[in-house]
Amino acid sequence: MTLPAAYAFVKDFDPEPSKTLVMDRHYLLYASKGSMRLEAEGRGWTLPPARAALICAGREITVTMPQQLSACSVLFDTEFVDEPKTSLSVFEMTPLAKELVLACRDYGPDSQLDDYGLHLFKLLAANVWKLAESPSPAVLPTGQSDAVRKALALTEARLTADPNFEEIANAVAMSSRTLARRFSDELGMTWRQALRRLRMNKAIEALADPQRGITEIAFSVGYNSLSAFNTAFRDFTGMTPTQFRSSF
Repeated sequence: MTLPAAYAFVKDFDPEPSKTLVMDRHYLLYASKGSMRLEAEGRGWTLPPARAALICAGREITVTMPQQLSACSVLFDTEFVDEPKTSLSVFEMTPLAKELVLACRDYGPDSQLDDYGLHLFKLLAANVWKLAESPSPAVLPTGQSDAVRKALALTEARLTADPNFEEIANAVAMSSRTLARRFSDELGMTWRQALRRLRMNKAIEALADPQRGITEIAFSVGYNSLSAFNTAFRDFTGMTPTQFRSSF
């Protein structure tokens, strides 16, 4: 079967473990509901409906689905569109970009592209290619060595209980000083800064679940007051949790 020059991939997913992917097309990775995680070359991102990723053909990525989600991604033949300026960019979606992606849902891999569909995909590409030039600063720390990756996993698992750095260093069989140096070398940030990013990205994932209240989310990521959580979230995203959720 010959695939069209561009098509939408629409599917509902239950939670799934990490999966490594390499596409032969430029790939707009987007979830219209729920949230997923994307990782590539020691960096990671959370992708709620307010955010998407543009990935060049041939670029290896790892995708994790920690919750139920509805994928609404688009794949572009490399001869149909120009190559993106960077091999991977995660960016904030605008209302126009979201509507264009959703409008492409009728054109799946089995569809015939009519003139309207061709113009629609071209318009979407022009829009997201431009958005991809302004990547999101909300990068999720992932680490390169087993020790740092394990330390991050332990930190994330203990978010509610206020993780202790010395205990985590002991758990990965390192001194606090050595582990702190590893964080600086591999992530370019301190453990405390990584902890804040883990909390914020975990909160963003939770906000993608409409059944969860904002106060519950604040406590689940380690904040003892809603006001402190709101302030930290606004500093990180430029919006309150309620505003961020409404952007979905």
